[in-house]
This record gives sequence, C-alpha cells and structure tokens, in this order.
Amino acid sequence: MSLPKFDTQGSLFESLGSLAGNLFSDRDRYKLFATKIWPLLAKSREELAACYVLDNGRPGVEPVILLGVLIFQFLERVPDRQAAELVKYHLGWKLALNLDLNFKGIHHTSLSYFRERLLAKGKAELAMRIVLEGLQAAGLVKKRSKQRLDSTHILGAVARLSALECVRETLALALEELKPRLKTQPLPDFWALLWERYVESKLDYKSGEETLRAKLQQAGEDCLGLLQWLEPLPVELRAGKQVALLREVFTQQYVVKASGKVAPVKVHATGVVQNPHDPEAEWSAKGRGKHKKEWVGYKVQVAETVPQQEGQIGFITSVVTQRASESDDPGLELTLKSQEQMALERPSELYTDGAYISANAITQASEEGWDLMGPAQPPPSNEAKVYLIDAFDVNITERRAVCPQGKISTECSKLTERDSGKVTYRLPS
Repeated sequence: MSLPKFDTQGSLFESLGSLAGNLFSDRDRYKLFATKIWPLLAKSREELAACYVLDNGRPGVEPVILLGVLIFQFLERVPDRQAAELVKYHLGWKLALNLDLNFKGIHHTSLSYFRERLLAKGKAELAMRIVLEGLQAAGLVKKRSKQRLDSTHILGAVARLSALECVRETLALALEELKPRLKTQPLPDFWALLWERYVESKLDYKSGEETLRAKLQQAGEDCLGLLQWLEPLPVELRAGKQVALLREVFTQQYVVKASGKVAPVKVHATGVVQNPHDPEAEWSAKGRGKHKKEWVGYKVQVAETVPQQEGQIGFITSVVTQRASESDDPGLELTLKSQEQMALERPSELYTDGAYISANAITQASEEGWDLMGPAQPPPSNEAKVYLIDAFDVNITERRAVCPQGKISTECSKLTERDSGKVTYRLPS
C-alpha cells in the first residue's frame, strides 16, 4: 500500500469562524490539538512514510490522520468502530485533525492495520513523543521537573491456559507452520494422527482428572517424537518460529528421564509460556493476602510530573513495558533512558516506592545531580526463623541450591532483562 498525497492545509480550520462562530474556545482541547499538536504530527510524516512502500499499490489512508485518530481514541476511550464514526461525524475531531467537512471517514480496520505497521517498523512511541514535544512547547512539561514513578500490570490479550491446553495449542501451531514447508518431504507415519489429535480436535473439558493427566503425558510424547523427527531435516524446514516455540514449551513443561521417557514437570519456573499466541505474556503476582493481584501479561513503568500548584495536573513523561516477571529495579534505568530519548533531562526529584530504592541507586542519583526519594528498605529480619539467602550453598553452574538442612533444589531458572541485559537466577524451594 502506497502513501496518498498529503495536504497540511484543510479548509475547515480556515473557515471555522464563519461556520461555527465561537463554538470552540482557544482552550478547547480540539482547538488546542489543532494548533499545538497537529503541526508536529504533520512534521512526522517522513517517519511515518517508512511504514509504507512508496509508489506501490493503491493509496492508503493518510498516516498523519490515522496517528491523530489513535491519539484521540486514547483520550476519549473509544473502540475502533466508534472512533471511525467520530472522525466522520464529530466536528471537533474534524477540527483537530484538519479535515474537510465532506471528509468521508475511514474504515475501522484501518486503525488496526496502522497499529501493526507502527509496531513492525519500531514507531510505537512516535505519538507519545509528539504529544510530549507539544506539551514542552506549551510550557506544560519542563525538561527538568519533579516526577513520580510506579509500575502497574497490563493484561495480555490472551486466555490463561492450563499446561495441557498450552502444549496442545503450541503443537497445533507448529504442525500448521510445518505443513506447507514439508510439501517435498515425506511425512512421518504419525503425522496424520498428530494432525487429527491437535489441529482438528478440541480438548473435552468434561474429561476426568485421570484422562487429562494421560492426555498431558501423551502430548509430551508427541512433542518429543515430532522434535526428534525434525532434528535431521535441513534448517530451512525446521527453523520456523512456531517450531522454536514448541521446543521452548516442551523443555518448560516436561523432563526427559535417563530411560528416554517423558514426564511432566511438577513445579514450573518463573516466566514459562502461558499462551503460544503471545509467548512473552507471563504470569505474575503483586501484593500479599487479600490484596494479592495475579495476572497474565506484562508490567509497565509509568512516570509522570508532580503538580506544583493546586489545580494543576500531572502529565505522563514515559511509559516502559517490561516482562511481568521482571523486577522494578531495572525499570528505573529503563525509564530514565526512555526520557533521555525524548529530550528530557534527569528529574530534579523522583518519588518512588521501596522497590526502586537501594543504596547504589541513591548514590548514583546523587552523583548525577538529582534526588531519588522513597521509603528505605527495612533491614533483614528473621523473626519467622527462616533461613536467609546467605545460609544456602548456591551453585549456578550446576543449577542447584542446598539449604542448611541438606535439601536440594534443582529447578533453577535464568532470567535476562530484555533491555538492560541484567541476569538473575531463581531457585524455588
């Protein structure tokens, strides 16, 4: 799809006075958007052009307009279909987006496809950067200000599956990926059985516990058989995305004993795949007791300015997405890097909760000329008479930990922060 011709001067904005009189004041958000944000959106067209193939295919919807629609869609919390209607019928939206009165609107699916383009080309933060630039130009956000930082959970747009459901669905996706790749390759004798078992059939949720346990065992054996059959094939046939995911899910859900038999794992490590349709969406929990919150998805670090006067509001200055199992500690550095990319200086003061506070973080902030403020971590307490970490004999190379009573844990999981590269290890009791 190619780019359409772009005209930054719409007829509506110039003739607004004669059409609507004082319908929109200078402080109206639609008027403010048209005067403060729209010019910046228009300047970003060269970046948006990277999402399209120039002079190839039929012209698409103007990307500057689509980016503006996404921003207003977020502001007014409306779904795609309603946003498409507002673009067509709402005078305020037409004013903000510099559209003619006779603009015929857009199809709601254009918004979904445009989001995919932004993500595929690494332009997901473009709208945030443009709005922040507009707020800075208006004097509403300073390059150096007091801010606060906290994390919250983001639900993944996938269902939370049981171990059996996850394995079966991953197998189905791998088989569907392999089928067109293996057109010239003789299929194994078990292929038709696997296709019928995992692609054409669905799990009967009314099955008893013993039946489901047997199906989990069978799925593990089928995974192993398929992966072993693929091993000697050429790389171009077996190196698909879904096959790689199947290998990962198999190692997370099963162990292969010395006898060669497959056995489901009893304790899952942190960060296992919960749903193959979004393998990066992880299970995590926050809080304790009745305030404990569990979810499958992601974690997001949100920083915002601190209002200095009564009646002022805070503005979000950065949004950083992490895996759900990652700690808040590296989120501080990722937030500061994100703000630096948006031409913001280090905050004069940054208020956080105790998860971000450490002696090293406070010292580093002081050396850089800003203050990290938050509750100090309490000293280690052993009132419950439990063993502290120093009492364990930990051997990362052998993936084992031995407690003072001699009990051994071998369920070691390695966690690598995607952006910072920080590596941590977890050994469940």
